Amino acid sequence: MSDSRRHGFIHGIAAPLLVLTLAGCAPADAPSPDRVVAFTGMRLIDGLGGAPVDDAAMVVRDGRIEAVGPAAGMEIPEGAEQIDLSGRHVVPGLINTHGHVGRSAVVGLEREAADEAVRDELRLYAAYGVTTVNSLGGGVEPSMRVRDAQRDNPGLNYARLLMSGPVLTGSTPDEVRAQIEENSRLIPDWLKLRVDDNLGSSTKMPPEAYRTAIDEAHAMGLRLASHMFYLEDAKNLLRSGSDFLAHSVRDTNIDQEFVDLVMETGVCYCPTLTREVSTFVYRERPVFFDDPFFTRYANAEEVATLLDEERMNSVRESRSAALYEEALAVALGNVKAAVDAGIIVAMGTDTGPFGRFQGYFEHMEMELMAAAGLSPSQILASATGDAAACLELDDVGTLEAGKWADFVVVSDDPLADIMNLRSIESVWIAGNQVER
Repeated sequence: MSDSRRHGFIHGIAAPLLVLTLAGCAPADAPSPDRVVAFTGMRLIDGLGGAPVDDAAMVVRDGRIEAVGPAAGMEIPEGAEQIDLSGRHVVPGLINTHGHVGRSAVVGLEREAADEAVRDELRLYAAYGVTTVNSLGGGVEPSMRVRDAQRDNPGLNYARLLMSGPVLTGSTPDEVRAQIEENSRLIPDWLKLRVDDNLGSSTKMPPEAYRTAIDEAHAMGLRLASHMFYLEDAKNLLRSGSDFLAHSVRDTNIDQEFVDLVMETGVCYCPTLTREVSTFVYRERPVFFDDPFFTRYANAEEVATLLDEERMNSVRESRSAALYEEALAVALGNVKAAVDAGIIVAMGTDTGPFGRFQGYFEHMEMELMAAAGLSPSQILASATGDAAACLELDDVGTLEAGKWADFVVVSDDPLADIMNLRSIESVWIAGNQVER
């Protein structure tokens, strides 16, 4: 990739992104029964870790992959629709293991409008090649309804959704139990708790409360994700049975004890590097605000708010912004150390809250992972097959027979440079092309 396509945002660390509502993208009509599509001629990166397959073919029937591999010797079913992808690279759809969906759907909207607002956010993710999102907080009933309507839907053409319901923040076991009881009506895919003192400005959830949350989640047959900041809290959460570390360790370097705990438990580590970026980058106009990959879907009102001079000045003067910028440097070192130690890293961003732009920040996250020293193949694995495994999803994340045909077509080779994932030509979910 040429230097002209790079967009460093601060101190030489690479950057990209922003958000918008894709209101004009109406869901496609359900495909006809037994619809068969054959994609041919592409260079296939299937997410399984092997060498790419040149001149590959993939047959999709009713949204799922029926056959995939070298085109030579593969029989294309008679009557199949054929789509020539010669000269393109195909990768599995990207998976964000830590996002937030439904921020605009919680208050003030009628049921149908609220559900459509959730779908709009999922269309935005999909436009950037993010075909599955694990929403760790927010959205409540609208997200639940949209998620439930997606199940086994061969007509789907916006990102798949998992959800945790509201974040658990209780300070006593009884408060936590009451919050879990409230969450249970949503039939969540996950539960999530928060153990953080916000740089010393608040009180952390005590161990007796988070241990209760973890035990209650497991009794319900659910996995629990933990928001944390400090190394010692991460270790204690691992000892207590947390199933997912939903952020980086950001106060100090990870140590061998931490590595051993993660390896013993098999828990995945989700860096959310862009979360830190969002706390300090708006002290001035970010370079990525002029990136066409960002501006194509950018919400002009949100951009204007972030560029308000008074707001930017408050970020310049913010002590927490400066400390989170320092924390990003620690997080970058820790993600490289984690990968080098054999820890499974799952791409996640914490996108959704104001200033953390869905879809674009996922590409920024991968760029930051590259800046930390990860290879394109490691980064792509973290956003596809490894991410699916971390979420225990069996039918997405790799391109193999029996799985949903969720994939991204790019013009440039992402294994040469992860920034090439931005050369998106088309996105497909369940074999349906996403409107972009």
